[in-house]
Amino acid sequence: MTTALTTPWARAVTRSRLFWPAVVLAALLLGNLAFTPDFFAIHLKNGHLYGSSIDILHFGAPLILVSLGMTLVIATGGIDLSVGSTVAIAGALACQHISQAADPASLGTVFGAVGIALATAVLLGAANGVLVARVGVQPIIATLILMVAGRGVAQLITDGQIITITSEPYKLIGGGYWLAMPFAILLSGLVALLTALLTRSTALGMLLESVGGNPVASRLVGIRAMRLVGLVYVFSALCAAVAGLMVSSNVSAADGNNAGLWIELDAILAVVIGGTSLNGGRFSIGGTVLGALIIQTLSTTVYTIGIPPETTLVFKAFVVIAVCLIQSPNFRAKVAKRGAGRHSGARPAPATTTTTNTNREVGA
Repeated sequence: MTTALTTPWARAVTRSRLFWPAVVLAALLLGNLAFTPDFFAIHLKNGHLYGSSIDILHFGAPLILVSLGMTLVIATGGIDLSVGSTVAIAGALACQHISQAADPASLGTVFGAVGIALATAVLLGAANGVLVARVGVQPIIATLILMVAGRGVAQLITDGQIITITSEPYKLIGGGYWLAMPFAILLSGLVALLTALLTRSTALGMLLESVGGNPVASRLVGIRAMRLVGLVYVFSALCAAVAGLMVSSNVSAADGNNAGLWIELDAILAVVIGGTSLNGGRFSIGGTVLGALIIQTLSTTVYTIGIPPETTLVFKAFVVIAVCLIQSPNFRAKVAKRGAGRHSGARPAPATTTTTNTNREVGA
């Protein structure tokens, strides 16, 4: 007898990379209803949409951007630990430029600040790409250098202080609204859509997977692997810079010490939860977006439940471990096998001992 769960369509859905991340995200969202009955309520006030679900998308936008860049880096078999420092540097440069301008509220000032931040991000990403692709430094070491040094650079830019600004055009990037939605949501959604189109509607995605799956073979067939590796590190830095603009814009300030702190770890978790292999070669843009939303929803749930701040990271760690186990095909197969063994009525046959003549002689 064929059930709804054993149909070919159902099997195809459950085998999709997006299935388990979507199930986990839905479970987290529905779980909040027990503590906040109007969790899914969305209100329109002064032409702006408000609600818990809107807040998750809004505050998760910087993590989505950083995770998108991290996805392509990991797809090539690398890792980028410097994205958090890039977030801090971009925000610090933009806010410093605006604070020193004669007219902080002018569009020219804001465009100049954004241009300086993005241009610096290109240089930082190119430096990582050269170290990894040209010099041959291990990605974790190459990006760890900028992770440590970059945080110090951000502190030097801000002179160890928090730079506060007042600029309505700049406020739009991370804290403003457009078409009733937070602009950060629209911007991160646009970047995710363009990334998906470039990697799945063109040969770029296949080339990245080829480089990550077997870099030696990809070079032998004529793929310019070093150039692709360099480009993904530049893209990762650009995504981190835009996230830095969002973070500093949302609070109208630049904090070189705390801006983007440990966001690289959340991004790696989001990428892994989304189904991208850390070994390189296989990646999922949609899964990464879901993974980032899971991390942000988890943070929102922690505050909603009222878990003490000192135990927040422990709670998140247990949930992430559970999510990774649920997604593991081997783990699900073992659980299903044990469950089938317990419910089956068959008992193992008793072991029989056969004594040969040789054994008797040896025993004698």
